[in-house]
Amino acid sequence: MQPQVGQVVTVFRNRLREGARADYAAELEVVAALARSMPGFVETKTFTADDGERATVVTFADEASHRAWREHPRHRVAQRHGIETYYREYSIAVGTTSYASAFTRPAAD
Repeated sequence: MQPQVGQVVTVFRNRLREGARADYAAELEVVAALARSMPGFVETKTFTADDGERATVVTFADEASHRAWREHPRHRVAQRHGIETYYREYSIAVGTTSYASAFTRPAAD
């Protein structure tokens, strides 16, 4: 995890509908593999809160690579499936990193 100025970070928060988990997981596997194959992909992580809300953080190297992902035809299909079938609710926030810092404690400590 080495954030860089200029990276584009998306925070995607969602709650799944009852009964959608299995189909969602299958499509997520395909779409996540596609994202990882895209030029400029940095990382993605998903976290689940105690109340069931999920938050996925996706990072791309720059605006052009993020735009290519956002507009990829297979990703667009998955977005439609999400609205039609998987999500009870969702929100998306996208921002460009204007400051970045990281710290890693040495293994000897």
